[in-house]
Amino acid sequence: MYGISRFGRVASTRNGRRPSRTAAGLALAVAAVAVLTTGCSTEDASCGGGEYPIMTVGGTGSACQPDGEDPPKGYVRYPKGKVPKHVGDKWDVYWQTHTVDEKGNIIEVPAGS
Repeated sequence: MYGISRFGRVASTRNGRRPSRTAAGLALAVAAVAVLTTGCSTEDASCGGGEYPIMTVGGTGSACQPDGEDPPKGYVRYPKGKVPKHVGDKWDVYWQTHTVDEKGNIIEVPAGS
């Protein structure tokens, strides 16, 4: 039998659960599945949408450049396949100790630089 609340509404369903709890649980489950299946990440991206990462020649500095624009003087694109995507990822860590020289060669950064 259904109970009547003080507002004249049905207080529970046949199984005794309140509809609002069931709906909240379902919404939470749907949100969790959406996050897991859409590839959302909690990692910080190296650059925002519409930008790509660039690095300084001969140093470990980096910046973001708008898509469609060439890097400014003193900066180059990361070598193909070695582009950091997220802060702290494999390539972000690698480029903290490596750089590209004026000829485009990958070199280790001298200690203390």
